[in-house]
Amino acid sequence: MSGEVGGRGKAGKAGKQQGGGEQGKGGGAGAGRGRGRTRRAVLFTGLGLFAAGAVAGRDEIARLWWLLPGVSKPRKEGELDHAGASWTAASPANWRLADRPDDYRVDRIVVHVTQGGFQSSVDAFRNPWHRASAHYIVRQDGHIEQMVRELDVAFHAANRSMNERSIGIEHVGYVHRRQDFTDAMYAASAKLAADICRRYGIPVDRKHILGHSEVPGADHTDPGPHWDWDRYLRMVREALAGRAGPAGSAPPA
Repeated sequence: MSGEVGGRGKAGKAGKQQGGGEQGKGGGAGAGRGRGRTRRAVLFTGLGLFAAGAVAGRDEIARLWWLLPGVSKPRKEGELDHAGASWTAASPANWRLADRPDDYRVDRIVVHVTQGGFQSSVDAFRNPWHRASAHYIVRQDGHIEQMVRELDVAFHAANRSMNERSIGIEHVGYVHRRQDFTDAMYAASAKLAADICRRYGIPVDRKHILGHSEVPGADHTDPGPHWDWDRYLRMVREALAGRAGPAGSAPPA
């Protein structure tokens, strides 16, 4: 896990480039008709691009609104995003205020291993000097502790872009100890991940559910060779299929 420096950023505007004109002109009536068809094609293409740009523009404007200083969704202290979890607040120095998914899309889940015990991990995320946190910690007995709201950006992936687009789930244990990854842990984490996938429309695959070691630029090795990805994704899919409605979870505020 790694920290992230700086407050809430503002999205930049993509610049537009104008394309070059047509080269060469032919003669005669046939050439004139050819140019007419080309102009119509350009016109219709331009209208299509304008319409697509307008839709994308509305989406971007909506996201920019939520990035403005002082604009924030209402929230309650200790409110949970996953039913059945307990709440302990991470230090504000270890996460960044946001309004996801309205300002940043959420389309990834990052799987971590704590390399330590449960209480020491909770204490670390509460320590303002630690400069790292995750949204959830899953214990070997299946207990889930939420420490950062899903609305907000936890500093868990050592990659600013990945932090902004992902939910971080820590699992108590050590990467070299297969026995730390218990049945109860897999079951609880899979239900949690399924809940997150349903809320944000995240596909259940290895592109969208990845390990910390797979984050671009990461120097971590978790969850390590003993994490059973095939089992985990199968359990996430089963949990997702078995829960057709929103019962058991709280939607983002």
